[in-house]
Amino acid sequence: MRKFAKDGVKLIHNLSIAPSASTPHLYISALPFVPQNSVLYRAVREKFPHVAKVVEGYYEGWPAAQVLLQGHTDYVNMVAFSPDGNRIVSGSDDNTVRVWDADRGVQIGSFLEGHTSYVTSVAFSPDGTRIVSGSDDETVRVWDADRGVQIGSPLHGHTSYVLSVAVSPDGTRIVSGSGDKTVRIWDADRGVQIGSPLQGHTDWVRSVAFSPDGTRIVSGSDDKTVQVWDADRGVQIGSSLQGHTSSVTSISFSPDGTRIVSGSDDNTVRIWDIDRGVQIGSPLHGHTSYVLSVAISPDGTRIVSGSDDKTVRIWDIDRGVQIGSPLQGHTDWVRSVAFSPDGTRIVSGSGDKTVRIWDADRGVEIGRPHLQHHTSNVTSVTFTPDGTRIVSGSDDNTVRVWDADRGVQIGSPLQGHTSNIKSIAISPDGTRIISGSDDKTVRVWDADRGVQLGSPLQGHISYVTSVAFSLDGTRIVSGSDDKTVRIWDADRGVQIGSPLQGHTSYVFSVAISPDGTRIVSGSGDKTVRIWDADRGVQIGSPLQGHTSYVLSVAVSPDGARIVSGSGDKTVRIWDADRGVQIGSPLQGHTDWVRSVAFSPDGTRTVSGSDDNTVRVWDADRGVQIGSPLQGHTNWVRSIAFSPDGTRIVSGSDDNTVRVWDADRGVQIGSPLQGHTNWVRSIAFSPDGTRIVSGSDDNTVRVWDPEMRVRITKDVKENASLSLNEGNMSFSMNGKYSFW
Repeated sequence: MRKFAKDGVKLIHNLSIAPSASTPHLYISALPFVPQNSVLYRAVREKFPHVAKVVEGYYEGWPAAQVLLQGHTDYVNMVAFSPDGNRIVSGSDDNTVRVWDADRGVQIGSFLEGHTSYVTSVAFSPDGTRIVSGSDDETVRVWDADRGVQIGSPLHGHTSYVLSVAVSPDGTRIVSGSGDKTVRIWDADRGVQIGSPLQGHTDWVRSVAFSPDGTRIVSGSDDKTVQVWDADRGVQIGSSLQGHTSSVTSISFSPDGTRIVSGSDDNTVRIWDIDRGVQIGSPLHGHTSYVLSVAISPDGTRIVSGSDDKTVRIWDIDRGVQIGSPLQGHTDWVRSVAFSPDGTRIVSGSGDKTVRIWDADRGVEIGRPHLQHHTSNVTSVTFTPDGTRIVSGSDDNTVRVWDADRGVQIGSPLQGHTSNIKSIAISPDGTRIISGSDDKTVRVWDADRGVQLGSPLQGHISYVTSVAFSLDGTRIVSGSDDKTVRIWDADRGVQIGSPLQGHTSYVFSVAISPDGTRIVSGSGDKTVRIWDADRGVQIGSPLQGHTSYVLSVAVSPDGARIVSGSGDKTVRIWDADRGVQIGSPLQGHTDWVRSVAFSPDGTRTVSGSDDNTVRVWDADRGVQIGSPLQGHTNWVRSIAFSPDGTRIVSGSDDNTVRVWDADRGVQIGSPLQGHTNWVRSIAFSPDGTRIVSGSDDNTVRVWDPEMRVRITKDVKENASLSLNEGNMSFSMNGKYSFW
């Protein structure tokens, strides 16, 4: 839903001119040009099949340039993202500081006035509450980012232009560089200079930055050098870093603090080892004029640079090569660049008076289809308890059953729903399937005969988002956007008691305790609630603590604990009997937590997040085990433990499935590649020998996690086996092929 909404925003940004003048142009001049790989395109093509289609010259993805922010009346010198990525601040030669909504591309409030000359540099405080600006009026100013007013008096001390400012990681100090050849450190709260100026440069100081731990400051100067300073003692560390043949205009620390990147009027970008004080590799060549700004991605793998040649370029920091083509669109110098906190976007400010936002990623299409019959996104997949069949639900309104060994559909699609299917589940004995849909109904299906059992279960007044069977198979529980949880008699097809009411927003996730006596639900109202499955009443008070949507809940194998994941970036563990949080929130993720699960023995929990990582937690001590499992390059939507608890599988918007060693915290083999769109749902077979995945590429795929191959039906008489590198193959008579 978030990506659909973002596509809607991109439609407005890129194609709204004609529709804003005449509504019919939405269908004539806008929808036909929506990129074919976008979520929006897939949705509208089904509903408007007769809209004109672009045959040649169409976009496969949205243009890299996403948003154009207009309002400044003179050169834009500096731009920066807020820590949460929702806002952008810019400073300009029009003497103003402006704050922008990064998604909607509109200015927030009035511009910040006070400087009496060009604003050369701006920065957000780490908590996003304050903005710091430096100006040719020789002052540094601090602003309230929410109220848009100046805090205290200007910071005076420099005797020439202030060309660069930065805030320490803890927000307590500000550093500034000036045309007076000095670097100065300021107390951010008291507004006074700390110690004497840092002297050593012999020309203007163009750029300053704090190290990630706040112990060091780095500065770049027109004297062609980079200098490193002890932030506490105010003295230079080691010798100057020399190599540039012209002014050093911009510098940036790597996230781990081991490297510095610098940009220069010599048209190059250089990387330095901060401990050894030497240049790493050769200069990065490509720009045809001055490099005015550089920044490093949050994961430390990429550099972005802006130049007088009007382009933005992205570089691989380890290999020292340019990634892709230059980002073109500005019509004047690119004076400032920055990465968004999640690394997916780049913002640039230019002498053309505009701020632009760019898509920093370059996705590639890989693999071939597998279980192909769905005609829209596959939203949910699961194995039958015996592992012989796979069931999938789709936005094509159908449920399909597949032979897990032969990779073929069993019978006809299960049809009846009149809108997208959001969730499916199988009874413990494998004889029945249930599905929840945007048509507001729950349906029960005979898994063997492929027919609907009885009438739809009706009562919800909005989308049914989650369904589950009780362990004895006698009851069904459903959660809905109508804010209720409902319990149904699985045999008689009737609702048991009244709806479970209490949530004040959408119910995103439901789970049943192993003994079937309790139901757990997570909601957009930021709470987790526990319900008595027999009496249909809430047990105790809501479990409160999350500060954003609760997107996923799970119950421990012994039923004693609940784990929840939230848009507040935390995982929380709750005592299911006492209804209280156990310990502190599990913190570490830097974006929404979309999926959580307990290990089979209940000692560990695993979480998947929009920060592209999977994390494993000690469920008893409430601490992260090892480092994050890194490898995915986009949101992790679904995770699961293997039945024996030794492996974790994850599915992601990077189109891959990955298998991890749960004990060692490392990826096992290469990613399972083949899907050509987001992987929404994954599951292990009961015996742990197979993985099934469902994707927005409309396919279901089955994988052998041991052989690192994909299992698929062969439509030819013979089948073949190909192993990773393609250097080994043989043929055999049979029904299967492995990819």
